[in-house]
Amino acid sequence: MTEHPNSHGRQRTAPVRRSAAPDGEAVAATGHSEPPARATARGEAHPDPTPAGPGPGPQQLPAPRGGEAHAAAEDDAGQEAARRPGAAAGVPGPPDGEGGGSGGGLPRTPAGTSGGERLRFVGAATRRIARGIDLDEIVLGLCRATVPTFADAILVYLRDPLPVGDERPVGPVVLRLRRTDRLPEYVRGDGDPEADRDLSALGPELAEAAAERCEVRIGGPLAEVLRGVRPVFGDSSAARAALPELLGEGRHVPQRHRTILAPLRGRRRVIGAAVFIRRGDRAAFEGDDLLVAAQLATHTALGVDKAVLYGREVYIADELQRTMLPDSLPQPTGVRLASRYLPAAETARVGGDWYDAIPLPGNRVALVVGDVMGHSMTSAAIMGQLRTTAQTLAGLDLPPQEVLHHLDEQAQRLGSDRMATCLYAVYDPVAHRIVIANAGHPPPVLLHRGGRAEVLRVPPGAPIGVGGVDFEAVELDAPAGATLLLYTDGLVESRIRDVWTGIEQLRERLTDTAQLTGPNPPPLEPLCDEVLGMLGPGDRDDDIALLAARFEGIAPSDVAYWFLDPRPQTAGQARRLARRALVRWGLEELTDAVELLVSEVITNAVRYAERPITLRLLRTDVLRCEVGDDVPQLPRLRQARPSDEGGRGLYLVNKLARRWGATRLSTGKVVWFELALQAHAR
Repeated sequence: MTEHPNSHGRQRTAPVRRSAAPDGEAVAATGHSEPPARATARGEAHPDPTPAGPGPGPQQLPAPRGGEAHAAAEDDAGQEAARRPGAAAGVPGPPDGEGGGSGGGLPRTPAGTSGGERLRFVGAATRRIARGIDLDEIVLGLCRATVPTFADAILVYLRDPLPVGDERPVGPVVLRLRRTDRLPEYVRGDGDPEADRDLSALGPELAEAAAERCEVRIGGPLAEVLRGVRPVFGDSSAARAALPELLGEGRHVPQRHRTILAPLRGRRRVIGAAVFIRRGDRAAFEGDDLLVAAQLATHTALGVDKAVLYGREVYIADELQRTMLPDSLPQPTGVRLASRYLPAAETARVGGDWYDAIPLPGNRVALVVGDVMGHSMTSAAIMGQLRTTAQTLAGLDLPPQEVLHHLDEQAQRLGSDRMATCLYAVYDPVAHRIVIANAGHPPPVLLHRGGRAEVLRVPPGAPIGVGGVDFEAVELDAPAGATLLLYTDGLVESRIRDVWTGIEQLRERLTDTAQLTGPNPPPLEPLCDEVLGMLGPGDRDDDIALLAARFEGIAPSDVAYWFLDPRPQTAGQARRLARRALVRWGLEELTDAVELLVSEVITNAVRYAERPITLRLLRTDVLRCEVGDDVPQLPRLRQARPSDEGGRGLYLVNKLARRWGATRLSTGKVVWFELALQAHAR
């Protein structure tokens, strides 16, 4: 192994020792896999003591001489001359800025190159490969680090599908050509026509030299090379038998070209293969180049493993979050709803943003939007728990500030660091009012019918999970034709703008959009798209949830409301009041059904209630009847026996009504049913 320089600056080296693994794979003596070269503060490059990847048996990397140790290039801009194709092979490189430097600052490794130069190349190449996060970036890093520095062309094959983690594929091994790369066609040799012809052969012939898909035969020559793990020269007997199987029937690399076939072995299994190709006019591959190919293959395979695992985690978290969001929004009477959800950029994709719309008794609707802090699967899971809690609390018909208080307690039970922001609003289409409570969330924006956009003044409150704070609710007008926008901070905040700048831009965007439709409010779905159109290239640091509600309301002339004392005569009084309302609305054809159902529901309420009973009729696209009392127990549908004198009221309601239900309130319950209107009723 290689020791670091002592305090006097002397460098001592020892040969790299390798031992054969049980499966035939050569591994470093220490068993680690690290980049093989590092640059120190003194500017001396040290070979890594534990080079990763298989090697060709007893061959060793030559130790660098003292005069050859100097700093390796960390960035692509450091060695512009060395990165041009042919810089070390006597081939003039392309002009600056023409894309020929796919080697990215990596020195060539022709015959006779010292061990120090070769180690510096491997170190720079593995750093470039390690920069990638997803599969395409890692494979591209291998190609750009290899061509033209190490080879003139490369073919990269990966298993299809790629196994994830401990998965054990049971089907045949299938390799698919993932990427090819080669020297640009404008690069030429030293005026040698043969060199030009060989180089041009790397163009269209390379594209045709490999099959897109290869099924590895069990026990075949390609399977043996892949099982052996070590890279092999293309003119070896093993490679001569394996390459035709890999490239496909009747396809081959041009004869004058030199090749190395390197299996790509991940943490548990071989996941692909790489073919490195050099032109005939370039120095042939040497024994040490097998070690270089092994290092490149090992780091690429480990990077591919990492990318596959990362991609699976992102997919699971994204699916987890999406399944916790509503599949579709309800369409309650008096309000129209639209929503959008956008995940964050690939670097921070998973978040905890959510939105919801929950129908409440009395045609009201609860509008909720929240944001769990952080980007992880934990954030998505906590978001699902808080959303479920909010739905349960909404079903109890608690005031908005009480809902936030209970959410705060739930977040504290989940953990001390479970923080979230939330905005909870309840819209009443009959009263044309909205009650809003806020827990550290960006304020909503109200777009009035005339085109004026207003940022609502709502007490900000503390985030959920802080504990020990009170939440305050405000009641505001919700005029018909106005549009309320609830959103998360990902829409208005990014690295290039603060929250309030983004809110002002949102307000201006809404105003400009409303001016396009004149006095009429803009359509809801296109409005959501216009809002998301304000996002720029650097505005996707966080995921975004957007909920838009267009207030339509219910006209007072379509509502009839009464308070009735719980007396035996109340059922008859309710029938008479309902009949008069139906006559006023021109719905006489529903009189018999409404009187029967109202009588049954009122009778059940009178039997148990101690305080006045409420009866309300609403005429919208359906006729809705609501009966409220102070008894919290919900009625249940049951099959009455022939000898029972009662128990058939809800059975009649279930048979005659279009829909029916019962909702528990903080002050009791509401039993409701709906009847379909005739086409000419409105």
